[in-house]
Amino acid sequence: MLVGLMAGLFQAACSQVVTTAVPFLLITPDSRSGAMGEAGVALSDDIWATYWNPAGYAFQKGSGVALTHANWLPAFNLGDVWIAHGVYKQPVEEIDGVVSFGVTYLNLGDFAYTTIDPTPLKTFKGFEFAVVGGYATKLAESLGIGINARFIRSQLAPFGTAEEQGSGVADGFSFDVAMLYRPPTVPVPFTDVDLGNRLSLGFNVSNLGPKIFYIDEAQADPLPTNLRLGFAFDVLQSEYNNFTVTADVNRLLVRKFDDGTSDQFYKAIFTTWTGKTISEQLRLFDSSIGLEYWYGSPRLIALRAGYFYEDPRSGNRRYMTFGAGVQYDSYGFDFSYINAQQDEDPLGGTLRFSLAIAWGE
Repeated sequence: MLVGLMAGLFQAACSQVVTTAVPFLLITPDSRSGAMGEAGVALSDDIWATYWNPAGYAFQKGSGVALTHANWLPAFNLGDVWIAHGVYKQPVEEIDGVVSFGVTYLNLGDFAYTTIDPTPLKTFKGFEFAVVGGYATKLAESLGIGINARFIRSQLAPFGTAEEQGSGVADGFSFDVAMLYRPPTVPVPFTDVDLGNRLSLGFNVSNLGPKIFYIDEAQADPLPTNLRLGFAFDVLQSEYNNFTVTADVNRLLVRKFDDGTSDQFYKAIFTTWTGKTISEQLRLFDSSIGLEYWYGSPRLIALRAGYFYEDPRSGNRRYMTFGAGVQYDSYGFDFSYINAQQDEDPLGGTLRFSLAIAWGE
């Protein structure tokens, strides 16, 4: 029961109505995109591309490391529930690309084990983490591709309940496939305007992998396989002022049935599009839009804002986001804030803080 309760709690804050295992994999890691309505699949021009679009590394130079931290679900006053992310990237000339490594750790806090008698018999800690490695390269001057492989561990409880033989511990693996397109020329028909080097298009399918289970295989749940599409456009490019607009849409590629069973990921990416009208399909898409303004030469101060929308019939998450950043030499600091539009929204008031260090080109 504990396993189901905790999984449901975080599913409500991280995903659509369809429930999956390990929804923490969908939590936005960085403060930059977190301040831009959680959009970033086509931006992906910084170290956090490992989450939004690993193909973004193909267009980047130099090495870097970054960390971020947030107290999770602050509206619930859970106290010791927090999430942290770390990532490192390194260009490797011998393989004509960039390799990356990342880790996500969600601390669920301490729990007491009891039976019929409410007296605690022992305490245990709940947590989930994922370790990811990736590679990105260019297929053409304007087209990058990226892949990730990920190991997942979810330890909600080190034992089962009642007569269950298993435990609340599960392991799994997944992978991501992504592409990023940045055309050098985009002529606007019937004008002399060229949008080249201003527009980028992104595509990412993340968390492809087999179902995982805690108690027994008959109760296996799918991973949160997610499709993300988007664009980014540099509205203003100048020496001291730069302004970017970015937008994403995403949806879960998960097919579940009324009896609790579900299709494997390789089947669900096709079957999830069947059996629904066009309007029902559109409801399953979340949408995000973000704005970013940079001042300075080189870029020094950033102001950001965004909006996240989910259909009321498919989760009903809606909130505005705000944030700012400072870049000095090789160091960058960012923060973001979620302003929920509904009372008692578990994400309302969430603050993220990120620190990044870059070196090389």
